[in-house]
Amino acid sequence: MTEYFEVLSRDGAARAAELRLADPVATPGLVDDVVENAGGMWPEHQDVPDGDERTLTVLPHRGLPAGTADEVADSFAVTAPDVDYPSAAVVSSNHVEASGADAYVLSDVQGFLGHARGFKDAILSVKDAVPEDAAVYLSGAATPRNVAVLAYAGVDLFDTDRAVALGTQGRYLTTDENHFLDDLDELPCACEACRQPREEFDRQDCVDHNVAVLEAELARVRRRIRDGRLRDYVEGQARQDQWLTALVRELDQEWGYLEARTPVYRNAHMDATTEDTLNRVEIQRFAQRVTERYENRFDAPLVLVPCSATKPYSDSQSHYQFREVIRYRAHLASITSPIGVVPQELELTYPAQHYDTVVTGEWTAGEVEFVAEVLRRYLDANDYPRVVAHVPDDYRPIVERALEAHPDLDVEFTVADHPTTDESLANLAAALEGESAYGKRERQRNTVRALADYQFGAGAGDDLFGDFQVTSRYPKLQIRADEPPTAGDDQNAAPQLATMVPNYGTLSFTLRGARRWLESDVPTKRVQIDAFVPHGSVLAPGVVDADSDIREGDEVVVEGPKAFAIGRAQMHGDAMVESTRGEACSVRHVEET
Repeated sequence: MTEYFEVLSRDGAARAAELRLADPVATPGLVDDVVENAGGMWPEHQDVPDGDERTLTVLPHRGLPAGTADEVADSFAVTAPDVDYPSAAVVSSNHVEASGADAYVLSDVQGFLGHARGFKDAILSVKDAVPEDAAVYLSGAATPRNVAVLAYAGVDLFDTDRAVALGTQGRYLTTDENHFLDDLDELPCACEACRQPREEFDRQDCVDHNVAVLEAELARVRRRIRDGRLRDYVEGQARQDQWLTALVRELDQEWGYLEARTPVYRNAHMDATTEDTLNRVEIQRFAQRVTERYENRFDAPLVLVPCSATKPYSDSQSHYQFREVIRYRAHLASITSPIGVVPQELELTYPAQHYDTVVTGEWTAGEVEFVAEVLRRYLDANDYPRVVAHVPDDYRPIVERALEAHPDLDVEFTVADHPTTDESLANLAAALEGESAYGKRERQRNTVRALADYQFGAGAGDDLFGDFQVTSRYPKLQIRADEPPTAGDDQNAAPQLATMVPNYGTLSFTLRGARRWLESDVPTKRVQIDAFVPHGSVLAPGVVDADSDIREGDEVVVEGPKAFAIGRAQMHGDAMVESTRGEACSVRHVEET
């Protein structure tokens, strides 16, 4: 367990943290000035130094290069001593053993830097072996162009070695390009080193510039992590180098690594600007839950409509026009890239109301393939008597491709030129002629059940609530038990079980709802705590155990010898158990037992 490294916020595998020295260092960050190297033990034995809290001490070590055979590594292994000051242990990516250090330095970084698959394998190997709240340190790796992607992969600590070395060679670094200094007729930067005539700018100035740009880029990365928007930046930044683009795509294939560390929702806008967005955990998770958990409960035709720039869709002028024609005689679902299919009940659910995408009137081949496949799976999972496709021409190939797997499903296309023209809306009205409308009560109850299915698992909406009442107005619905109040309840209303949270399109339980969750067949996510009564939050040191499938943002039941509570996870389950610092979960309601 680490004592001197505390994670403050997470964004996927990236962490904004603090190296807790006498003068704390914000990470991802540079640690040149605070690292003391005790030395390598290849030439001679090195004594364990008398470290202190002003520096991160790299303990005596034998660094192994990439490709070292196991028998050689075992023969020359160094046992890291147990020290009471900030420390770092040197390991190779193929021979990692947790030692209680605060950070782990990879000795074989030059063997995989620049190679996407090798880098991904090395980072995952280290992350799998060391504690969740330990820092990963890559020395001699960081440049302004690559450091955002390296942090996205899960690296915390860097130094200026590579930027300095390149500067002494006359290589002028930026976040998008490396220039030979002799090729520059002007300096494309406004840092202090560059505020001089080009003819006076020398290689020492180039070193100073490279370090300044690297520091500025790391500050940008930390801000992006705290805002929950690093991936948006990385998708663009990775394009500056082929191996970085390949690394992002390699990481996207590691579903378990990224999914466990990605919140189920957050109050951050998502920019869908590249086709790589389709592989984001948030996008894939939404598509998976819609096609595997969601259940349509309306006995009505399905009307497919295009998405809108305004979020949520129902606030847009086009969707207002669609609703005025449909008048609850059909079930509405929106087709969109990169989300896929969004049933009307889930339009508030993250990330359906939190994204913006590029609109050109043309779909890429990847978008067509992904959205058509999601629609096909959605139709596989839900029975509709027929489909009305009220979509423009560029959407039509998607619908037709998805319906190839459903040749017996009747489909009618109703758009003549544009979805909101009088003729197109008249066609939509004619297609729904004679259909019966469903009422407000049914809409509200089906919305609650759909949210529960999405959030807690297939069938959860029926298992959790059974017969229930809905009060208040959409989107702040209150779910109440269909039973009279008991002692301790508000005697003027049925007992409340949950509330709809419009910011994220989720349900938050009351204590009564939490107990209903425990009593149901729906899998519960539990956090076991020590003998105390939490107020406001549970810190990681107070966690005894937690379910490994807990994700940041999940509803969690908190139980201990002295308390029963319901709250929201602030880190994933394994991190709760392994971390020695930080908020494990926030507590909404608690009762002493």
